[in-house]
Amino acid sequence: MLKPDETILLIEDDRVDIMTVQRALKKNKVSNPLYIARTGLEALSMLRGESGFEKLPSPPALILLDLNLPKMSGIEFLRELRSDPKLKALHIIVLTSSNEPKDRVAAYEYDVDDYIVKPHSYDEFTRAMGTILEYWDES
Repeated sequence: MLKPDETILLIEDDRVDIMTVQRALKKNKVSNPLYIARTGLEALSMLRGESGFEKLPSPPALILLDLNLPKMSGIEFLRELRSDPKLKALHIIVLTSSNEPKDRVAAYEYDVDDYIVKPHSYDEFTRAMGTILEYWDES
């Protein structure tokens, strides 16, 4: 399980999905600080403390990444992140609606920790978040 002070960075542009992640974390009794970036560019700025964004207080213990993002796709974000020596070791779980094999292969080329297709129902989504957290408990 994440330590109480460890942060989570959610990179997601859809308001409903953001609220669903927040609710699923709460239901799984996770109260870690959650930071939200709506684009990959915004997330990189938050991680680096650039472009008028306040730098995160510490590197996130976990990044939840959607692939379908405006301005910079999730795959482009992964490419940029993994090429940055200060950020390349961060743990990333892709949490996306894309079930395309090419997206899955591309994500794993950038050493993501897992690739989860967003379930359609809230209960399934909550279970998926529980699975993510169980994995983190074991690592």
